[in-house]
Amino acid sequence: MIIKLSLQDDDMVDQIWRLQHIAYRIEAEKIGFYDIPPLLDTHETLQNCGETFYGCLSEDGELIGAVATAHESPGSLTLMRMMVHPDHFRKGIAGRLIRHVLDEHLNIPLFIVSTGAKNEPAVALYLKFGFVPFDTFEVAPGVELTTFHRRAGKLA
Repeated sequence: MIIKLSLQDDDMVDQIWRLQHIAYRIEAEKIGFYDIPPLLDTHETLQNCGETFYGCLSEDGELIGAVATAHESPGSLTLMRMMVHPDHFRKGIAGRLIRHVLDEHLNIPLFIVSTGAKNEPAVALYLKFGFVPFDTFEVAPGVELTTFHRRAGKLA
């Protein structure tokens, strides 16, 4: 089940924070860079980030995956964070979260997402959903981030 998450709910913020730290530590290891912004969040910065979160809950109500979005510029929506608990990798959760965001925002002409260029599972996922590489840049020595765009009307 995918639902909109409330950053006003302290328990939910705690669940997001814990999931974020578990998931992004794995990405940090994949790309060799540990200063990924979500790993620097506190409960307070997470609660005040201004992003909209959607979460995938297990049957017992545990948060096992989440995506956050933000309108950074007119006519686009950026997927700011994508996280899945490692115990639930390869179960289609990230894909369901992306599909939910795309379906909830049918009027958005451009979707944007970025990931470490070496994060092969994330790159494959975004390509599968019609995102195309737009730009790659170095965020630290030897660490590249790739930004992907997806125009409205792309089928996935």
